Amino acid sequence: MKKDFYEILGVTKSANEAEIKKAYRKKAIEHHPDKNPGDAAAEEKFKQAAEAYEVLSDPQKKAQYDRFGHQAFEGGNGGGGFSGGGMNMDDIFSQFGDIFGGGGFGGFGGGGGQRRAKGSNLRIKVKLTLEEIANGVEKKVKVKRKTQAPGVSYKTCSTCNGQGQVMRVTNTILGRMQSASTCPTCGGSGQIIERKPADADSQGMILEDETVSIKIPAGVVDGMQLKVSNKGNDAPGNGIPGDLIVAIEEIEHEFLKREGENLHYDLYISFAEAVLGISKDIDAVNGKVRIKLEEGIQSGKILRLKGKGIPSINSYGNGDLLVHVNVWTPKTLNKDQKAFFEKNITDPNFTPNPEKSEKSFFEKVKDMFS
Repeated sequence: MKKDFYEILGVTKSANEAEIKKAYRKKAIEHHPDKNPGDAAAEEKFKQAAEAYEVLSDPQKKAQYDRFGHQAFEGGNGGGGFSGGGMNMDDIFSQFGDIFGGGGFGGFGGGGGQRRAKGSNLRIKVKLTLEEIANGVEKKVKVKRKTQAPGVSYKTCSTCNGQGQVMRVTNTILGRMQSASTCPTCGGSGQIIERKPADADSQGMILEDETVSIKIPAGVVDGMQLKVSNKGNDAPGNGIPGDLIVAIEEIEHEFLKREGENLHYDLYISFAEAVLGISKDIDAVNGKVRIKLEEGIQSGKILRLKGKGIPSINSYGNGDLLVHVNVWTPKTLNKDQKAFFEKNITDPNFTPNPEKSEKSFFEKVKDMFS
């Protein structure tokens, strides 16, 4: 089981952005590979801290993690998966520009080598039916990605000597301060084009269609974003590809209404069916479900079918299907029907007489949300 991100950084859920950033900087310095050469345990802790910071420093990702835990960032396409374990050392070192003021990492040398540029991310929407959300689904989508053109070649940037960064030394009252910034010549890739095919753009890229397979876990919600690593645009030279950001869009169901993991279904029955009782087949996310209505069932009664709702994305089980019974009153009657009701309108058996145990509408609503 993966360790809690808050525990990794040593902060609480109420920690603000500055506290999270400070905690990560402390952990990164403590476990940095240059400071702990050959120490596999330290390197693992270094990666864990970076992964935790990647999520907790982003308000949207943090909100998803607080609600769904690690499963909000799991899945994938078999070649890297969603965020949550797919970070490599290049991903981690790319964070340092924000954390350590301009891209440098104190005296540790920024990872001991060339900083590789990362390609831009791509964003798509994937529409899912309620049935697909309930069961999980694998979707194949076609995306247009920028990839390096066949025959393109690159050479080391002479401005930064392949580091992707240029160092500047400034004299201050505290002494000489060194800072790093992205190389203006190569844009941080460390390489510039040596030979460019005619159909390539200024960075040596061409647009290509690629079919990407995305495994979407059961229980996702509308608006949730999933990340497929390395399926965005390529970067020039020896850079690493960006990511494919997948936004979930839920298609409204014809009969079922979703509320978290629970589903609601409005069942309309006739007056005769309410009086005599009847069995009904209703739609659920995994097919039809037969329910039996007892004789004399009242309009407004709510039947709870346990476990017939949406699975929790945190694997806490399934929600329920709540069936709302509505007795349909006919608007027009023929002569014989009207005579029957006129004859029985004063019959005590037709006079409303709710039992004391019968809950009011407001009590039913309260029970539904409790």
